[in-house]
Amino acid sequence: MPPFGAVQCVEGPRHTRGTPPNVIETDAKTWLELATGRLLWTDAVESGRVTASGLRADLSHWLPVVRL
Repeated sequence: MPPFGAVQCVEGPRHTRGTPPNVIETDAKTWLELATGRLLWTDAVESGRVTASGLRADLSHWLPVVRL
């Protein structure tokens, strides 16, 4: 989905086609806020800014990626 894409960024089951078992969807602004610690994972999910499904779709223990 240009201009953004998706990657598997943590160890887990390999997936090659179709809908993967763990899916997280958000917009670029929300992801940047999560990655920098300006937004908490739980707040983003509860407000609907992030949709996450699957057993391994909770990224809260990986965030923030950087602190500003």
